[in-house]
This record gives sequence, structure tokens and C-alpha cells, in this order.
Amino acid sequence: MTFKYKTIDATGGQIAGSIDAINMEVAISALQKRGLTIVSISPEQTESIFGKNITFFERVSNKDVVILSRQMATLFEAQVSALRVFQLLAMQSENPSLRKKLKEVVDDLQAGSTISNALSKHPKVFSMFYINMVKSGEESGKLDQTFMYLADYLDRTYEVTSKVKTALIYPAFVIFTFIAVMVLMLTVVIPKIAGILKDSGQAVPIYTKIVMALSDFLVNYGIFFLIALIIGGFFLWRYLMTENGRYSLDSAKINTPFVKNLYSKLYLSRIADNMNTMLLSGIPMVRGLDLTSNVVENAVFKKIIDKTVEDVKGGSSVSDAFAKHEEMPGIFVQMVKIGEETGQLGNILKTLAAFYRREVTNSIDSLVSLIEPAMIVLLGLGVAFLLASVLIPIYNISSGV
Repeated sequence: MTFKYKTIDATGGQIAGSIDAINMEVAISALQKRGLTIVSISPEQTESIFGKNITFFERVSNKDVVILSRQMATLFEAQVSALRVFQLLAMQSENPSLRKKLKEVVDDLQAGSTISNALSKHPKVFSMFYINMVKSGEESGKLDQTFMYLADYLDRTYEVTSKVKTALIYPAFVIFTFIAVMVLMLTVVIPKIAGILKDSGQAVPIYTKIVMALSDFLVNYGIFFLIALIIGGFFLWRYLMTENGRYSLDSAKINTPFVKNLYSKLYLSRIADNMNTMLLSGIPMVRGLDLTSNVVENAVFKKIIDKTVEDVKGGSSVSDAFAKHEEMPGIFVQMVKIGEETGQLGNILKTLAAFYRREVTNSIDSLVSLIEPAMIVLLGLGVAFLLASVLIPIYNISSGV
């Protein structure tokens, strides 16, 4: 059960919030243990489904977390207490879902929890990478720098990832539109024209027979074909949710022609950026690699990093461990080796991350410049074939050929 309360802390400041407890006595006891003087407390009124703010579709985006991290960095730099920081951010947040989670963080901080532990209760918003960075900041006393590092890192990641998604939206939309138009023509237009051609009794070219047969199939069995596609898509989705399925998909991303360079550079950029951010925050290399494997978001590279962690624990250098895997480019391995030998691994990783981010941008621009003319040519050929299949026989009928 949830209770709303208003209290006064030891400094005389007023604090309002909510607390979950079995009954009011337990809630009062919990608040008093925090050293708070209760002004008022009452059960939270449950609203009807029509009176609630529906937040089912509300989500906390990466952009929200970036802005939140920058705000936290500024407030910690101004020597504002952790509790007050999260109270201010909870009041100012425009996202209902994020506001709710920040209020829960405030409650946990009031109960004596550390910031990292309080954030760890919300894994859908704050990743393990984020939480471990915060934990490192707490231990080093540099929370303002840590949150700034996090904001910069998330900003860079968001920019690169959004570029990739944007590049793939256009061709996906065009292909979907083309398929929809072709299905409409084959099920509505072509059957009427096919009736005219059959009634004429004239021989039709082989390509026209193919189009007519495809049209007949969609008209007579289209619904069964659609059901089969839906069932097949469901089982494919179920397979991709398994460990083997995810590995197969991620392997295809970095091995499929035209897109393999894009995805490989994206993940290499993410690996270098993660490792650099970890080193800047004082996190040991083994722990940094371990966390990087959890946020790289590719099963193939995750497996590589996990094996690297084992090799490093066994006494190997990071560069030698990376060199065992053909997916890791020679330039990446050599640069890491130079960084290890010179003691400038952080700067080297920062340079590599910037290099691969530029490469990702260049790959996206090249891919888009190739996709647009290729799509135009393919769509033009498809439409031309369909039109020629029905117009040429009609022309032959009208001309008496």
C-alpha cells in the first residue's frame, strides 16, 4: 500500500513524497527511522482507469538520460547534496515515467542507500555500465566528472546509433511501399486485365503468364500465404530471442556485404569509447572490459571481449588477446598495443573511438548514396516488368497482331 507524506528534516526543510508499506504504522516507523518529523500522512487515493494518467507508452529515452546526467553533473559541481539533487530533478522532469523513478530514488536515498544502489533498482533506465560508473564516482569522490563523462558518452552513442537507424529507415519504407503497391495491383488490377486476355483467346508471352499465375495465387491463396508469413515471422522472432538466434543475427550484421563495414565500425567505436570512459573513471581494465561486453550489444563482439577478459586474467595483454580474433582489425590491435607500451592507452582509445565514429558516418553517407539510385533502378525495373506484362498483350489484341 502507498502512503503520501509531508515531513520536516533535521535542517527544517520540508520533504513531500510517497512510501510503500504494509500499513500506516509501518510507514510512520520507516519515516521516523530516517530522522524525519511527520507533518501529515495518508493513504494514496487510487484513481479509476479513466482518471489516471496513462503511462503505458511512456518510456525513458537515451536523450532523457543524457539531459539528466548533465543536470546531475552541474548540481554536484555546485556542491548540492545528493538527496537534494534528485529531489530537484524529480520535480523538474517532464517525463512521467522518469519522474516516478527519480522519486523512488529519492526515497531510497532517504532510507540510507547509496546513489549507485538506488539507481540499480531501475535497470531499464540505468544500465550496468551507468551504475558502475556512478559507483566509481562515489568511491573517488568525483561524481560531477563521472556524470559529465556519462552524458558525453551517451550523447556520442545516441548520435552514432541514430545515424545508423535513420540510414536504414528510408530503404525499409520504400521497399514496404513497393511491396504494398505490387500486391494491390496483382490482386485488384491484374485479375481484371487477365480476364480480358483470356477471353481474347490470343497467346500471351511467358512473362505475362508468370504475372497472371502470381496474381491467381495471391487472389486464391493470399490469405493462407499471409497467415504462413505471420506464423513464420513469429517463430523467427522466437528464434532470434534465443542465444543462438541472437548470435546468428549479430553475426549476419558484421558479415553481410554492404552493411558489414558499417556495423563492425559501429561496434568497434562503442568498444573503444566504453573502455576509454572506464579508464578515465579509474575502473580497472578487467572490470572495464567485463562491463563493455555487456553494453556492446553484439553477441559476436561480446564473446570476443569475454574471451579477452579470460586471457587478461591469465596474464595476457589486451592487444595480444584481441589479436586472436579476426573480427578485430589490425589497426585497432596495433593502436592498443602502442597505448599499452607507452602508458597512453586512454588517449589511444579516445582517438580510436573518434576515428571509428567518423568511419561510421562516412559509411552511412556512402550507403545512402548507393541505396537511393539502386532502389530507383530496382523499383523502376519491377514496375516496368509488371506494366509490360499486361500492356504488350493488350496492344497486340488492339492492333490485331
